[in-house]
Amino acid sequence: MDGLDTHNSFELGLLLMNVFGGLALFLFGIDQLTDSLKSIAGSRMRSVLSRMTTGRLKGVFAGAFVTSVIQSSTVTTVLLVGFVSAGLISLSQSVGVIMGANIGSTVTAQIVAFKVTQYSLVPIALGFAIQSLFRHRALGNYGRLLMGLGLIFFGMQLMSDGTRPLREYEPFIDALKQMESPLLAIAVSTMFTALVQSSAATTGIVIVLASQGYVPLETGIAFVFGANIGTCLTALIAAIGKPRDAVRTAVVHVIFNVAGVLIWFFFIDQLAWISRAISPSSGVGDAATQLATDTPRQVANAHTIFNVANTVFLIWFTGPIVSLAKLIVPAQRETSQRSYLDDLLLSTPSLAMHMIRLELGRLGASVLWMVREGFEPAISGSELAIASMRRRDNENELMHEAIIHYLGLLSRESLSHSLTVQLQEGMATANYLQNIGDMVETNIYFAADTRLKHDVQVSDATKEILTALHLRVAWAVERSIEAMVSENREMALEVIEAKSEINELVARRG
Repeated sequence: MDGLDTHNSFELGLLLMNVFGGLALFLFGIDQLTDSLKSIAGSRMRSVLSRMTTGRLKGVFAGAFVTSVIQSSTVTTVLLVGFVSAGLISLSQSVGVIMGANIGSTVTAQIVAFKVTQYSLVPIALGFAIQSLFRHRALGNYGRLLMGLGLIFFGMQLMSDGTRPLREYEPFIDALKQMESPLLAIAVSTMFTALVQSSAATTGIVIVLASQGYVPLETGIAFVFGANIGTCLTALIAAIGKPRDAVRTAVVHVIFNVAGVLIWFFFIDQLAWISRAISPSSGVGDAATQLATDTPRQVANAHTIFNVANTVFLIWFTGPIVSLAKLIVPAQRETSQRSYLDDLLLSTPSLAMHMIRLELGRLGASVLWMVREGFEPAISGSELAIASMRRRDNENELMHEAIIHYLGLLSRESLSHSLTVQLQEGMATANYLQNIGDMVETNIYFAADTRLKHDVQVSDATKEILTALHLRVAWAVERSIEAMVSENREMALEVIEAKSEINELVARRG
């Protein structure tokens, strides 16, 4: 008897090791795949996302494209929270992207539904070889992509092998029978997805169970519904502490996904019928074997139909969805201008670098204010005006420190050569801007203090020369900042060409 118990314990331990080890590899593979795709297509993602503000339908296509590229609707939604937090897009503009992200997420389910797990070690070996033999960063990203894809399939294979003995385990069979209740299946799937923070993982496990004949299509659809609700948790967590519109973006994600489940909840049988109708039958083996072979593809197709139909229907209710989100998350007064720097975007370096450029523009605008407003205190201002300049310089120092800190965090990510150069240029630009503010504050304070102590009056002729110089310098600073933020080379060349003119004005002063 002890030997039998030991054998059963061993079997259970092996089963748990395969299931949880396979799940860990599956999730790690998704992370690898996501990170490599973001590195490969990061600049394209930024280009697509920058165009998504022109209409609802374009937003849907943008969300679907980006999510199908990075293989994670959660990542897309978290990026949206960061975009809205930074003020780059409005709440209403994010709705279409969220809907499109749900469509893009179905690509993962379609991939894992193919019977390719037996070849999983091929992309793992090929990806490892590429990473080991080629040190070029771009090729390394493609190697990581292949390894990630292989790990996804290998993890599924382990889970499939681990769950096979459960066919004869009565408690497991009884538990699955209870899952025939759609509400219970949705609740369990929601909690599991919230725990692992990946609807793809839940869908993958459902497909594995379906391939073993454990889960009928109707129950699989209920699990998919729960996965769509559970995936909202990550975006809600990411929105904590963000501006109200960022929180509303996460709430919109919840509203859309929950509304979609409510719409289809009473039509699970009809959705299953549609999915069976459009899914080719394998015609292999007996009825049980054919069911196990066909159901994974049917679950994946039901997932796609569910999300596409929800988007087609709910896209026309963008206004009410936004209004409901505003009702759930009331407005509050913003106390200060928002920073563009958001830790959520660090995992997508090209987007994070864009945010740094915008934040440098914010610092530059504050420095430009000092350059423009500092002239008057120097020649005729009071001590009160000088104190205001010093306060602004202190604020700039805090902004400068935040940018340098964010650049330091970004430097820990996997960066291409181009992004590494941009990071170094960003750090130099931040230091240049801060130095300008320091020089304005220090020199104006010294000049004004000297003028006030000795009761010096600046002559009209001197004031005229200094005014001309000041206006041209302020123009140069403004154009430099605009060129940096917009990456406009022609504008930067204008400033360079104006250097000789500014030098002539300086010589006139002498």
